[in-house]
Amino acid sequence: MKDYKEFREISEAKRGLYANIHAKRKRGERPARPGEEDYPAKDAFKKAARTAKNEHVHFTEGAEKRYCPKCKKMETKSECAYGPTYWENNATAEPTNEAAAWTKKSGKNPSGGLNEKGRKSYERENPGSDLKAPSKKVGNPRRASFCARMKGMKSKLTSKKTARDPDSRINKSLRAWNC
Repeated sequence: MKDYKEFREISEAKRGLYANIHAKRKRGERPARPGEEDYPAKDAFKKAARTAKNEHVHFTEGAEKRYCPKCKKMETKSECAYGPTYWENNATAEPTNEAAAWTKKSGKNPSGGLNEKGRKSYERENPGSDLKAPSKKVGNPRRASFCARMKGMKSKLTSKKTARDPDSRINKSLRAWNC
């Protein structure tokens, strides 16, 4: 707990330009305009962008290091920018390099869309989601909604070459839904 209090005091003492801007907005004050007394110097924004990358504060040497999934690096409890409680509950011994099945070929159905493994892996990563298999039944409102959305995407968001390619993912999914 002591490390967290020290971290908080140091981070509040060394707040940057953007932290001050956000605090001012939170208080409901209007931002300073160019020419006003509290408006930052010209180079302050460039300097703040460079220093924003180095947010971690180091306290102890030789402490146990774990992989923090939010910070995306190996660190000790006191180094974690999200605090020791987050680190204790979420840090692991090794980083996980395995991507979810829904992003890989193993989670995609060769005839379009996601297979069962892909849908389950997506639901694990996004709690509250409920993906269902495609429906070919005419009159199903899910199918009608999907077909309307995807046909619009096909015409606006794909190149002419992709729109005509029978092996493109968008054409495969339209066939899987019988659109």
